[in-house]
Amino acid sequence: MASDSSRDRLPFEPAKKRKKDKAPKSAPAADSGADRSESAKPSSAKASPKASSKAKNAPKPSASPSGQPQKAPIPESVSRRMITRMALFSGTPTSLGVLSLVGSYFIIQKEWFPLPSIAVLLVSSGLFGLGVLGLSYGLLSASWDEADPGSKLGWREFQTNFGRMRQAWKKE
Repeated sequence: MASDSSRDRLPFEPAKKRKKDKAPKSAPAADSGADRSESAKPSSAKASPKASSKAKNAPKPSASPSGQPQKAPIPESVSRRMITRMALFSGTPTSLGVLSLVGSYFIIQKEWFPLPSIAVLLVSSGLFGLGVLGLSYGLLSASWDEADPGSKLGWREFQTNFGRMRQAWKKE
């Protein structure tokens, strides 16, 4: 992945670096009288159902209020794949962390053997820490291509996606 031209862009990947506004946005100095008169009027609670349904079904503008085009959302199949992997790679160690706390409680209560408190702390903290890392790994190990489901563990996808992330950091 030496350059961006060597690979296809994903549908939700930005085409170029977004420029940040350097000038602070200033609020309008004075409100217009029309705005005040409209806000002073009580809104009717019984608006016509046709008007409200038209407002809901109205097409959304393709540009944000700042004038920049909106980014395409992450496709549903990719989003599901990310969530599944995050739940698996984060939920397993976190569940084991909770079970280690419960198990150590029973070991201490039943006096099966002496268990140092530091051992309980290190094991449970380690498992909770793996759960946090699992969130990131689950996100980055999912294939970001809609057509490619990726591998079981996702190491190849992790390397690709982490490389994309590093390139984005370097551009900023």
